Amino acid sequence: MAGAGDVFSEFWDTKGYVVADGAMGTQLFALGLNSGDAPERFNLLAPGRIRDVHRGHVRAGADLVLTNSFGANRARLRLHNLHERTLELNEAAARIAREAAAAECRRDPRTVLVAGSMGPTGELLEPLGAMTAADCEQTFATQAEGLAQGGADLMWIETMSDLGEVEAAVRGARSACDLPVAVTMSFDTAGRTMMGTSATAMAERLGPLKLAALGANCGNNLADTEAAALNIAAALPEVPVVSKPNAGIPYWSGNTFHYTGTPEMLAAHARRARQGGVRIIGACCGSTPDHIAEIAAVLAGDQPVSESDESPGDATAGIRNRRHQGSRRRRRT
Repeated sequence: MAGAGDVFSEFWDTKGYVVADGAMGTQLFALGLNSGDAPERFNLLAPGRIRDVHRGHVRAGADLVLTNSFGANRARLRLHNLHERTLELNEAAARIAREAAAAECRRDPRTVLVAGSMGPTGELLEPLGAMTAADCEQTFATQAEGLAQGGADLMWIETMSDLGEVEAAVRGARSACDLPVAVTMSFDTAGRTMMGTSATAMAERLGPLKLAALGANCGNNLADTEAAALNIAAALPEVPVVSKPNAGIPYWSGNTFHYTGTPEMLAAHARRARQGGVRIIGACCGSTPDHIAEIAAVLAGDQPVSESDESPGDATAGIRNRRHQGSRRRRRT
């Protein structure tokens, strides 16, 4: 397990960047997860499937994998009557990821980090909602405790919209363990989060927290996520910045859910992001190990970027296509 102060130092010393993994939910739906189910339940019922998803991303070139615990906080687990098993589900999530990473590293000796994924509670903080900051902090503390027990290298607070919830999550994680903490927010409303936060405002408010990394993930479309990550990198050049965009825009074709972003499109994004100072690059909803393999190859200089994929695309396209998103904002896929 990496130390609190140097979790990424090996990567900065060797290649200067980190390849993060792709979507968990997208892969689990292909492996039998039904809409409305809690993906975290698979940590106990089908750990082999979770392990296979992690191993697929590592084999594709990921240096960092996120645990299957995005919704494993007490507030969200209550919706599935799993809230009394919060510690167990999070411990299992981190342990499975650690086992998968270790197995792949025996095949291909290298370092792979395990990041404990912690998504939003789904509740609004006072005065907009009923959750107090103290309750929010405790909710994330319990989750972080389980992830640390399972062997995570760092806490990864992601897909957030509310800066108040982010700050409570950071406090909660730090009260539970001494592991580094990274934060990414989701920019999905004309370049702002659902709660109106811009990338610049995020950088200004969270910069003083001494986070291990800061950035953008998920979001309304690739262009908005890319712009947010680049703005954060410009505002905080000393902080490792993350970009994990969705694989384009979601849409229905017949009775099947697809995303518009090809592996080549995300690889082109990875090169632009890296040139703009972003240092941790992966993918989110709709992505597969094929997307991660393409990102890894382009960042390593093993493969050129297609000229047709040079542009990030229309930053407003996702807004016009919001009707395709369904319930994606409630849970990443």
